[in-house]
Amino acid sequence: MKLAITGILAVLLFGFNTRWAASEDDRAASGWDRESAARYLDERMQVWFANGKRLRTGQSETVCVSCHTTVPYVLARPALRRAMHVSAATPEEVRLFEETNRRVESYGAHQYLYDHSESKKTESRGTEAVLNALILASADAAQSRRESSAATQQALKRLWETQRPDGAWDWLNFGLEPFETVGGVYYGATLAALAVGSTPGSSASREAQTKAGLARLRAYLKDEYSAQSLFNRVWLLLASARLNDLLTSAQRSALITEIQGRQRDDGGWALDSLGAWRWSKSAAPFRAPGTLDTSLLGTSDGYATGLIVYTLRQAGLPAGQPAISRGLQWLRANQQDVQVGQHSWRAWRAHSLNFDREHGGEKGEPWRRMFMSDSATAFAVLALVASD
Repeated sequence: MKLAITGILAVLLFGFNTRWAASEDDRAASGWDRESAARYLDERMQVWFANGKRLRTGQSETVCVSCHTTVPYVLARPALRRAMHVSAATPEEVRLFEETNRRVESYGAHQYLYDHSESKKTESRGTEAVLNALILASADAAQSRRESSAATQQALKRLWETQRPDGAWDWLNFGLEPFETVGGVYYGATLAALAVGSTPGSSASREAQTKAGLARLRAYLKDEYSAQSLFNRVWLLLASARLNDLLTSAQRSALITEIQGRQRDDGGWALDSLGAWRWSKSAAPFRAPGTLDTSLLGTSDGYATGLIVYTLRQAGLPAGQPAISRGLQWLRANQQDVQVGQHSWRAWRAHSLNFDREHGGEKGEPWRRMFMSDSATAFAVLALVASD
């Protein structure tokens, strides 16, 4: 009996050590730590579930969706799972998809994202319609569905119902860059294009409502293209990898050249350089609502670098292309240990364009301090997984 137990323990230990060695070998080969990235993304979703705004949904509550944490998680976590040979969705993914399903099922009866004014109700309707469609279409794609789920079809129906005559959607505007400004309307339209382009199956494309909505969406994205920040145009390039006829060949080539021209000497990109940022102000001087740490914003960051490298890879540029290769080197060198409050993570950093969150104060409490680093880590993961 003792020998049998000893043998079992030996097998278990051998298996553990083999997995550990494989993990170490994988880390050494790829130059970054996938397990730590996965832990960071999952734990940050748990933090968001615990602290995010609660919304009445049917007979229960759900947590609102964020562009800085939830959307990047939805896009990155399934890709990271596949890279780690894990087929089952994480508990955080399951909860997010279940809550989104409930929001879609209760349209017309649930609490708005923001309901303190009629304008915020209108903005909430459009914003949520886009985000719900993106979350559920991404879930279908992650499950390799051949046809979209009933919930996704309902979300897409709502998407077209809330589309404005100009082809865009009303979008939450709190004067916060880069997601919640007057310029966020265009960003939201690129997310809608990404959602529709990610939808599996062909049945939706034959519906008259979808055809008309897509025509309006394409027209809006083309008509407003020249007035957009580089940040918004990068998102359009990403969407164009999923949905055709968004950019002309000349626009695409010029945009890729412009993106590469913003690369810094260290191989990364800085979010601050992808403006101009206006914080919804109609005239100069354009200033952030809070004090900024310009020394941090002036350096390469994980969000800009990850987003751009991933987008260029999705646009068909090879991993060995010089700008991408240098960007990947920067990403592999900048997954760092971060201590915030009681938490210690390995993550990629990016910083707020609106407030200095790194030095405490009302806007620098621990759970908010990593908002942009949530985006940074997710897109760093997407870029690296797409290139390993």
